Amino acid sequence: MKINSAYSPGAKCVIGCMDWRDLLESLPSESVDLTVTSPPYFLGKSYDTSRNITDFTAEQEEIIPRVIASTKMGGNICWQVGYHVDSSGLLTPLDYLVHSVFSRSPEVRLRNRIVWTFDSGPHGSRRLSGRHEVVLWYSKGDDYVFDVDPIRIPQKYPGKRHHKGKKRGELSGNPMGKNPGDVWAIPNVKAGSVEKTIHPCQFPIGLAQGLVLALSPEAGLVLDPYLGSGATAVAAMLEKRRFVGAEIDSTFHAVAVERVEAAIAGTLRYRPYGTPIQVPSGSVAARPAHFTHPREEVPPNGRAITL
Repeated sequence: MKINSAYSPGAKCVIGCMDWRDLLESLPSESVDLTVTSPPYFLGKSYDTSRNITDFTAEQEEIIPRVIASTKMGGNICWQVGYHVDSSGLLTPLDYLVHSVFSRSPEVRLRNRIVWTFDSGPHGSRRLSGRHEVVLWYSKGDDYVFDVDPIRIPQKYPGKRHHKGKKRGELSGNPMGKNPGDVWAIPNVKAGSVEKTIHPCQFPIGLAQGLVLALSPEAGLVLDPYLGSGATAVAAMLEKRRFVGAEIDSTFHAVAVERVEAAIAGTLRYRPYGTPIQVPSGSVAARPAHFTHPREEVPPNGRAITL
């Protein structure tokens, strides 16, 4: 793993302690298979440079064209965002602003607006409590990487068969599981989570892991220009992809490096993609048997992984 470094051809994992501008400057055009990232929401966190929504838009107008240029034809881009709330409580859905920038490119196509839903978070006093954010998934071109099989979830009625017609007696659903749809229920990372670090706004490894599995080829290059605590980098390492990313904050950069090293060493505890939100007492969290990580090895609160 290369640390404090810009892109290096052939490297398995590059994590730069640098601004995203410097990282993207080092990337060759059309070299990235998949980007999974979550930009700052400009809400006054330690890493935000402003609380002004117009500054958020200006930064997206700068970074998005550069990420598109770095993406291969047939590659994918996933932009995870929530909401901006100003000092008066006015709420702006950031996916609206992000999509307005992506839609200017004739090369990219919006394939899904994935709703990421979770059960916990700050409680609203003058509006309903926010319990979802979104992932905007774009492809570059019309012939793009998408493999649903690694992210299938268990059928609601496994073993159910057609009871009439030409298919009578045949299974009515795919035995490998069903398409997960565009609403993903994945717990957010909060106090007490096995994934919690000092970063104030982590997104879960399982969310990045599902996107990496479905939208990039094995050994493909995954990019995260806003690395944060390293969830995308960890997901890339778990699923045998290459990775390049940048985090400008040296403290969070060190956290990301530590988590990636733990993933490679097989000591990282995390909640994998496909783990049910609620698990009956005494049971084991189930994942389809064809997944890379067998169900019998997945306890409900995360596990150590082995590469």
